[in-house]
Amino acid sequence: MKDFPLDFHKNAFKAAEATHCANEQGKFWEMYDLLFANTQKLNPPDLSGHAEALGLDTSKFQQCLDSGRFAAQIRKDMDEGRQAGVTGTPAFFIGLTDPKDGKVKSLRTIKGAQQYPGFKAAIDSLLASPN
Repeated sequence: MKDFPLDFHKNAFKAAEATHCANEQGKFWEMYDLLFANTQKLNPPDLSGHAEALGLDTSKFQQCLDSGRFAAQIRKDMDEGRQAGVTGTPAFFIGLTDPKDGKVKSLRTIKGAQQYPGFKAAIDSLLASPN
C-alpha cells in the first residue's frame, strides 16, 4: 500500500504521517481504521487523542508526528502515484507478472470505488487477452 493523501483534505497529509507513527508501535491498521471512522477529527490534537485511544505511547507518537520523519516517504509515494496516473483514491492497478524477471506489468487501471463486477470484468478481460 502506498500513501496518496488528497490535497483538498487539509489534514490528510498529517493523518498519513500518523499511521506511520502508529506503525512504529505496531498499530498501523488500528490507526488507519480509527482515522477513517473519524474523518471529521483529523486535526493534530485529534491525532494525539486517537493515539491515546489506541494505547500507544503518546510521547513517542507525538515526537514522531512533530518530527515529520515520514513526510519525505509520503511525498515520494504521491509522486510515484502521479507518475503512474493516479489522480484520486482509491486507484487499483491490475497486471501480470513477467515470468522472465518477476516484475509486474500494469495493464489495467481501475479508478475510484467500484463494485465487484467492475473488478471481475477487468480481470476477466486481462485473462482472456493474449497480452
